[in-house]
Amino acid sequence: MYTEPTMRRALLLLAVLTGITSSFGQQPRRVRVLISVDMEGIAGVVSTDQLLPGTFEYDRFRRFMTDEALAAIQGAKQAGATDIVVTDAHGNEQNLLVEQFPADVRIVRGEPRHLGMMGGLDANFDAVMFVGYHASTHNVKGVRAHTFSSARFTRVALNGVPVTEGAWNAAIAGQFGVPVVFIAGDDAAVAEVRAAIGNVDAVETKWTLGFHSAETRTPEASQKLIREKAEAAVRGLPARKPYKVQTPVTVDISFKSIRPVEAAAYLDRIFTRTDSHTLRFTAKDMAEASDILEFLMTYRIDLEP
Repeated sequence: MYTEPTMRRALLLLAVLTGITSSFGQQPRRVRVLISVDMEGIAGVVSTDQLLPGTFEYDRFRRFMTDEALAAIQGAKQAGATDIVVTDAHGNEQNLLVEQFPADVRIVRGEPRHLGMMGGLDANFDAVMFVGYHASTHNVKGVRAHTFSSARFTRVALNGVPVTEGAWNAAIAGQFGVPVVFIAGDDAAVAEVRAAIGNVDAVETKWTLGFHSAETRTPEASQKLIREKAEAAVRGLPARKPYKVQTPVTVDISFKSIRPVEAAAYLDRIFTRTDSHTLRFTAKDMAEASDILEFLMTYRIDLEP
């Protein structure tokens, strides 16, 4: 007798192999994909001159960011994806050129928001892709390497293990039973994610030479590879399993400044100050942990009127 997960995987395999194959020959099988798009891992990006509004190359590189997201969409659709949500996950989360996307794609933008870089995700999705991802703060390699906030954090650990944004976000997806099937970013970012969650399909958009330097593919070359690998990733979806972490989760966050740690430690029912610069908290699951992290990352007293 087949279990429900086994039947679901069988139907999904049928769907991705034929594009629009129906469940039991009746209704089309919907294949839902969320694509989380950051910017530091986009081909050609090496410094803040490409990353921040108002810098001399930002307008060009937000187009390249958009084009890499579009390439992932095109590859996913070639493999049978029917519903796609793209999450703008860089900086102010208002970087993607929304008018460039197909009419049937939805875009999540703006901050703060539930689930952060994974905003829009729920258990109805079948796959997650990462585009433009970068390495973590604690990695000695990686272009513009940081973990969530280059200005605020020096380390984020999940259940005692330092994590990248990719591993953290994969754990959020895992809570909903959704596997990460693809990543595009610099070679250090790809290696970190694969070490955490397994050998997913990937495109190395550049090879790090330093924090502000890289040997990079051209935008055109990266987009072509992303299109091809994203298609392969969705076709291989039935073999992928969600990345799950033990719950409740324990999170350690080290800050560059003492002041927010000192202030948060007054909320001793939530936070424990484990050293001068580090807070620890426990959350029932990754969604709750994400919401707490979002607060710690975005709240500033100077934002009040």
